[in-house]
Amino acid sequence: MSIFFILFSYPLFTLTLVFLTVFALGLSAQPEAGMPSVPGKCYAKCLIQDQYETVTEQILVKAASSRVEVVPAKYETVTNQAIKKEASTSLSISPAKFEKMTQQVMAKEGSQTLSIVPAKFETVSNQVVSKEGSTSLSVVAPKVETVSEQVMVKDGYTEIKVVPARFETVSEDVVLEDAYETVSVIPAKYETVTEQVLAKEGYTTLSIVPAKYETVSEQVMVKDGYTTLSVVPAQYETVTEEVLVAEASTTIERVPRGYETMTERVETAPATTKWEKKKADKNCLSANPDDCLVWCLVEVPAQYSMITKSVAKGCAAGYTESGDDCIRTIDVPAQYVKRTYQKVKTPATTTSVSVPAKYETRTYQKLVSPATTTSVSVPAKYTSRTYQKLVTPATTTRTTVPAKMGKRTYQKLVSPATTEVVSVPAKYETRTYKKYAPASVTSTDVAPQYATVTTEKLVSDATTTSTGVDASYVSRSYEKLVSDAVAVNSEGIGTQYETVSMKKLVSPATTRTIEVPAEYRTATKRVLKKAGGFTEWREIVCDSDVTTELVRKVQNALMTRGYEVGPAGADNILGSDTKSALVKFQKDNGLPVGALDFETLKALGVK
Repeated sequence: MSIFFILFSYPLFTLTLVFLTVFALGLSAQPEAGMPSVPGKCYAKCLIQDQYETVTEQILVKAASSRVEVVPAKYETVTNQAIKKEASTSLSISPAKFEKMTQQVMAKEGSQTLSIVPAKFETVSNQVVSKEGSTSLSVVAPKVETVSEQVMVKDGYTEIKVVPARFETVSEDVVLEDAYETVSVIPAKYETVTEQVLAKEGYTTLSIVPAKYETVSEQVMVKDGYTTLSVVPAQYETVTEEVLVAEASTTIERVPRGYETMTERVETAPATTKWEKKKADKNCLSANPDDCLVWCLVEVPAQYSMITKSVAKGCAAGYTESGDDCIRTIDVPAQYVKRTYQKVKTPATTTSVSVPAKYETRTYQKLVSPATTTSVSVPAKYTSRTYQKLVTPATTTRTTVPAKMGKRTYQKLVSPATTEVVSVPAKYETRTYKKYAPASVTSTDVAPQYATVTTEKLVSDATTTSTGVDASYVSRSYEKLVSDAVAVNSEGIGTQYETVSMKKLVSPATTRTIEVPAEYRTATKRVLKKAGGFTEWREIVCDSDVTTELVRKVQNALMTRGYEVGPAGADNILGSDTKSALVKFQKDNGLPVGALDFETLKALGVK
């Protein structure tokens, strides 16, 4: 058994010297292979602790996002003139006017004396229709011509330096091909007709009946009837109507997205190993139990800390995600107010009262019956003839072929610029379509057919010769209505207006997105920089060299560096407090732990 032994206590430091001797009393000893062999010096294998470095890193606790800021709709107050009272007219009356009139009135009606002239006949040959004429029709098909025309594709507008004109795309139906008609001919139809034709015209014989008179008294007008007028002023009714004061718009509701807290386990120190001193083997043959110390390399588990993160939740129903916010658009209906105004119910009119005409009685000889003749009618003579009678003339049937339509789209001016106007002419483009001349019908007259019929034609019927007997007249005066009463000088009563204000939507509510940076949390963790373990052989202070002076220097050096060596301070005793302070110093500075080696003394500045 080797007399080399390691006296080591961890974590408490037990300063023990490892003696290497080349002899032993009563025992033979062999040094461990590879152990330095320098006379007068002591060596030991010391435990070097794992070396760590503290690393600071940024841990994402909330991802970058964006939030929505609502820009409310803008309105402008627009003032309009609304009717308060409708226009009407006022009337004034111009009374009826009369003028004195003198006229000749009949005292006795005129009459006639008659003498008889007998009827005269002559033989006449006439061409009579044996078949009525008609028209034959032929169809001229519709003609198609290609027509080009300039169609507007963009309204003229005015260009403004500050606020440009706005356009909207408008689609309209345009004629690509005119409607036309197709024509088909339906020929004329005939039927055979038998009719009685005049062979000799009828005539009359006359006898004279003299005129008869009677004395008549009658009312004659001496002044025309007329009308008086009175003014009925216009009547109004109060009308209530809904007036738009704010146009319909939309508003955007923004609700911050909810977050839920999630905890995440983050490693702050990795798993390591360390040496632990166990109890001596019970089967150790040495009388000194420290000769049989058992060192075990045990695992030290990794260290963790809990990191809390905020994770965004989804939006509620009806909302849309927009960055860190949930938004939804809410329709704001138009606002109306009631207003009343005076509306013309009935315009100004006039009421009329008729004043009857004035009459007086006069007497005169009234013709009861003029001189007449009594006549005896001699009927005409007829014979039968047959001819083709036109039942229905040739006609056409027309079938309308509808026009072909197509869509064309152009830019329509929605709102022109209002200041610093630069006129931009409308744009046109040439479009071509088929234009139809409607189908027409050419007609060819089919002449009627005639047959010769001989009749006795009445040249002159029996007549009378009359000698006029003039009526006799007397003068009378009366008032003739020149102009009836009328409503004149109508004076217009203008419409009365009042100012009505309304809120006009200038721009609808919108949103703008503001980027929200990600949130991080600074986490500090220890990262193994260099694994520890038992070192190679290191030179340590031999037990015989551990003097009270050396202990005092070590204690003072530790105290200078802020380590507590015991309640009494530097007492020159290498007690448990001093050993603990020395172990802590070795750990804090990455030195071998477990012995008073020369590297530790150098770090303390002790010689």
